[in-house]
Amino acid sequence: QVQLVESGGGLVQAGGSARLSCAASGRAFSTLRTAWFRQAPGKEREFVAAINWSGSTDYVDSVKGRFTISRDNAKNTVDLQMKSLKAEDTAIYYCAAHPSVASRKPSEYVYWGQGTQVTVSS
Repeated sequence: QVQLVESGGGLVQAGGSARLSCAASGRAFSTLRTAWFRQAPGKEREFVAAINWSGSTDYVDSVKGRFTISRDNAKNTVDLQMKSLKAEDTAIYYCAAHPSVASRKPSEYVYWGQGTQVTVSS
């Protein structure tokens, strides 16, 4: 089993940057596909970025070129570096993990953190 805890959220000025971190507890973390999702009030949970065991990455078009996902298996962490933030990036950001195939669907992920709020002021 895997437990995930997000950190790094807060209030950010439009055009600014933030770095989110997800700390994982679990022996099998290095074998999992890990991802970041976000959910704004009144909206569905949206895929943001993912990284698999080999380092291959996947990004939703709206954040491509602005966000970077990375992982450190030795520290059991996965980070999301966010740049050029916009008001529409405001959401609760969740770290998630999946033991098998790649997916952009929240329902396919079995491990979840509690989320961290990112608010972008404009």
